[in-house]
Amino acid sequence: MTKHRLRPTSRIAPLPAAALAALAALAALAALAALAAICGTTGAAQEMAGASMEAAPDEGQLAFFEKTIRPALVKHCYDCHASDSAKIRGGLLLDTRDGIRAGGDTGPAVVPFQPEASLLLSAIRYHDPDTAMPPKYQLEADLVADFEKWIAMGAPDPREKASKIELPQTYTSTIDVEKGRGHWAYQAPAKPAVPAVADPAWTRNAIDAFVAAAHHDAGLSPAADAEPRDLLRRLHFDLVGLPPRPDEVIEFERAYRENPDSAVGETVARLLASERFGERWGRRWLDVARYAESSGKEVNATFPQAWRYRDYVIDSFNADKPFDRFLVEQIAGDLLPAESDARRAEQIVATGFLALGTKGLNENNSRQFRFDLVDEQIDTATQAFLATTAACARCHDHKFDPIPMSDYYALAGIFLSSETLYGAANGQQSRRATDLIELPKGSARSLPGIPLAESINLAVQRETALRNIRELEAEAAEARRGGGEGGADTAQRAILRSLFQRTQLGLAEARLALYEPDGSARDLAMGMRDSRDPFDSQILLRGEEDLAIEQRVPRGFLQVIQTGDEQPIPSDQSGRLQLARWMASPENPLTARVIANRVWLWLFGEGIVPSVDNFGATGEAPSHPELLDHLAVRLVELDWSVKDLIREITASRTYRMAATYDAAMEEKDPENRLLWRARPRRLDAEATRDAILAVSGQLDLERPLGSVVAEVGPAFVGRGLPETRFEVESPHRSVYLPVVRGAVPESLALFDFADPSLPSGKRENTNVPSQALFLMNSPFVTRASERLASLLHNDLGLRGPELAREAFLRTFSRPPTEAEGLETKAFIDRFLAVAKDQGVPDDQARLLALTSFCQSLLCSAEFRFLN
Repeated sequence: MTKHRLRPTSRIAPLPAAALAALAALAALAALAALAAICGTTGAAQEMAGASMEAAPDEGQLAFFEKTIRPALVKHCYDCHASDSAKIRGGLLLDTRDGIRAGGDTGPAVVPFQPEASLLLSAIRYHDPDTAMPPKYQLEADLVADFEKWIAMGAPDPREKASKIELPQTYTSTIDVEKGRGHWAYQAPAKPAVPAVADPAWTRNAIDAFVAAAHHDAGLSPAADAEPRDLLRRLHFDLVGLPPRPDEVIEFERAYRENPDSAVGETVARLLASERFGERWGRRWLDVARYAESSGKEVNATFPQAWRYRDYVIDSFNADKPFDRFLVEQIAGDLLPAESDARRAEQIVATGFLALGTKGLNENNSRQFRFDLVDEQIDTATQAFLATTAACARCHDHKFDPIPMSDYYALAGIFLSSETLYGAANGQQSRRATDLIELPKGSARSLPGIPLAESINLAVQRETALRNIRELEAEAAEARRGGGEGGADTAQRAILRSLFQRTQLGLAEARLALYEPDGSARDLAMGMRDSRDPFDSQILLRGEEDLAIEQRVPRGFLQVIQTGDEQPIPSDQSGRLQLARWMASPENPLTARVIANRVWLWLFGEGIVPSVDNFGATGEAPSHPELLDHLAVRLVELDWSVKDLIREITASRTYRMAATYDAAMEEKDPENRLLWRARPRRLDAEATRDAILAVSGQLDLERPLGSVVAEVGPAFVGRGLPETRFEVESPHRSVYLPVVRGAVPESLALFDFADPSLPSGKRENTNVPSQALFLMNSPFVTRASERLASLLHNDLGLRGPELAREAFLRTFSRPPTEAEGLETKAFIDRFLAVAKDQGVPDDQARLLALTSFCQSLLCSAEFRFLN
């Protein structure tokens, strides 16, 4: 998607509802027309555009191919359509870029940018039984959608021309690891000298000096400081995700006039001490951790205990847990010593990080399932903590980074030697259920129990399902023995009915496992534990479990990263603890850089390294390399305190700059990579929803116990449990809303909520008509507008200019201008006059007018954007 730079929004007076609706409709049409102009090219023009895009796919597109498309082709297509197949069917080769485009006897398999013209997509959609592929089974809908997405983006494919080959019996790396260590990200960060600057009065700390030096070299002039109220609003949304109250705005402006540095420092200290900080910054980490409360994929089983990990993350940020400790707990918390049962429980819950990923629970092959599960864990852990795409070395040596296959399988052995416990139910297509981990009694928050009668009823359901299964299996056996016409059909029907009963049995057993015999809830958690018999992994050629060679790789780490303090892995341990300590080592050149870069992104809207999850060769270079090293070194010096790093960054003059547009500076640095002004930003999904609740007086700041998914319990989304079950009305903060894969609440999904199936360090940031239409038409926003109007008029008893002032301070953190005040009064007077002509009672008419006025504020760009 094309990224458009945001220009500063002007201060626009609220408009009457009818005018607002008309303008919004026109804006929507204009936006759609613009979108069509950008994305809707067809025919020769599209192909010409496609050719240029195809020539240089970005790192995200290549990663999508390597992670999703290549493994699918290997697993489902290469037996018949690869250069080393015993017989190539239909003259079609799918193991090279040229082959998949050239196609076979019936034409091109893939036409870049044209899914509907691509025969491969037509075949895997299974619309025509004569051409359906694979011939014996249909691919899952999500995978078909991935192929469609891949073709639509231009079918990026780095594979080179291949010839018919014999599979080797041993593995030999093709990568020069030592040469690879020359890449900037694998060099240990050294504390750089703080540069001298031409205008020392502008700088507040070393951060400013590095930024000012870049300004000087590029001939840039920094923007002036932001207005105090804009700065306060920025601080509040960045640190706690909520707008400041009117009294906080007034007090900050007073303090800022007296001493700007002191006012900022005291405000930052107050916000960092608030429990709201952990909710805001914890949600950001949950994006990286691909937090969700269901397995996703075809079966999509619920994870009723996932909420414990969510709460662990929030509490860790509030406690300012050192980031190196935070890392170790999530990889190997169960292996750390603990001074109390509560501490032990916390550390076990932390390992839920590795258990939360997507899972193909319908996989028949248990060995394939284990390798797929481990692959997802490697992918998440290395991207989250190292910004490294190590999972791209599953099928072959990494195409871009110095990571041989042997390194991938060294990591795989660590996770294969661990058990992942997530607690899904068994069912007709859910074949990979596990237990959960029982926490020490009284060591964690307990969910409500169930009445004894309900517990007995679940036991009866289990016994009934068992009896039905036995009877149906006996019926099927009898039908097969009897033979004759109709016997096979009778047996088939009996088997199908028994499969349904097995789902009922699995659900009853999973629900019973959540409770003690008396109905009280057991304290359970998702997480990890070491296997009894650790082992080293074989290497899988092409990543296929049935192409394993005898060669095994000792459990270990990525060779390209040398810390000097690596711990050997004992033969009787998985190696997770040693892996975690290697990742968290202050000598690891990536870890501190990666989290410092994430902190910068969360405060400025863009990372020093924009590709925050990829510091490899296909990632982007840092805009300020010395500044990134300075921040990484400082983080370690600050004992890995994220809060202390935030204090230093927010104390800088760089953070305080206004978002003022300057055409001359724009021409020199159009992407604002060198930070000559603040970056205007749209509020993210959670901040938008939470701000609407807050300004309307509806926000409940108490943390709820558990989650909606915990209330539902073990179930299969879309199979007896509708997705609409998770569209809940809740006054709590958005971080506590249910996050079910494939069923994210609309109020979040429309505003670029992170895909919970993948680690996501940086969200998309779009500004599209559907967002404006939601704010205009959503019952949620309508209710908030009504509540805000009632709060201002009835609860606070405000009228006239005082009411307008309070409304503007709540929504925009500023009072209205004189013109805005006059326009507000004129709008309400016109509304009341029309209502009087229609016979509407005065009090009711006034409340309706105020509701329309309040909704225009909540729909405005100024409410939704930070300047």
